Amino acid sequence: MDRRKFITGTGVGALAVGLGSVSQVHAKDVIKWKMVTTWPKNFPGLGTGANFLAKLINEMSGGRMEVKVYGAGELVPPFEVFDTVAKGSAEMGHGVSLYWKGKAAAAPFFAGIPFGLTAAEMNAWLYHGDGLKLWQDLYKPFGLIPEPAGNSGVQMAGWFNKEINSLNDINGLKMRIPGIGGEVIRRAGGTPVNIPGGEIFSSLKSGNIDATEWIGPYNDLAFGFHKAAKYYYYPGWQEPGSALEVLINENAFKKLDKDLQIIVRQACRVSNDELTAEYTAKNASALRTLKEEHKVNVKKLPDDVLKKLRTISDEVVADLAKSDAASKKILDSVVSFREEVKAWHDISERAYLNARA
Repeated sequence: MDRRKFITGTGVGALAVGLGSVSQVHAKDVIKWKMVTTWPKNFPGLGTGANFLAKLINEMSGGRMEVKVYGAGELVPPFEVFDTVAKGSAEMGHGVSLYWKGKAAAAPFFAGIPFGLTAAEMNAWLYHGDGLKLWQDLYKPFGLIPEPAGNSGVQMAGWFNKEINSLNDINGLKMRIPGIGGEVIRRAGGTPVNIPGGEIFSSLKSGNIDATEWIGPYNDLAFGFHKAAKYYYYPGWQEPGSALEVLINENAFKKLDKDLQIIVRQACRVSNDELTAEYTAKNASALRTLKEEHKVNVKKLPDDVLKKLRTISDEVVADLAKSDAASKKILDSVVSFREEVKAWHDISERAYLNARA
């Protein structure tokens, strides 16, 4: 049975019934919300993940809510999603927190930090550590409620039109890379560029940028980056477990009946789990396509390059912590959780994968 049909048809359907949702709702009573996204309309994984979440809310509410999704540029430009939801012009947004550094310096920490938490570790920190509470505290002054909306897992380091054999090869490199990773590239001698996903291919093809990170094989294949760059490097040191986010306007949320509030939150949680699983499955098949059909040159970044990037990354996040109280509090929490879970993963996940290899 299709996983999504199973979720919407049984698990969350049962939840909706248990919460007392109704099957027939008068049109005038339907609560209509808009969801704006930073992703191209219906883009695999990201855009379709937003669609999936909206469909969950619509069905779980028994028709009492209707969430309509708008892709990047349909209602507002991709980088205006945060402000649009904060102002209440749309009730929900779907994106990633690393885009909002200009709003709150600590925001990128909730997408993940270079050499930080994996997808499983990120979810553990958010749901069973103090991650989600810290995230909510950070966004509260803006009238926003954040919720996790999926995780891409360990990403790729990116597509390059030159080989990277040493850190010197990054010097002068123009690379599309946002957030904390972008500052690391800057300190390594490169020039970080922050452009929306829909503009990356043309910029890479034209030579306006020399390299780009995006996500991983699933989404990179959809954008056709293999037609614009020669080398595909791993691992994604800059985003080891990039968490996507849902932004909810706090005032709109408070106007909902209690059961609808629960439905919205639980739909976000189901969507978070579903999209994370989707990335694991679809990245695997897309990687095979890139290698076997398109003969993509997949290469590992040299160990000494990764080691130096790790050193620079630690310096960047440390400087952020010194300059911003919220960043320090969040970074301390992330690092503490990473070190605690590392002891377990060293003898579980890492040990098992090494043995399986």
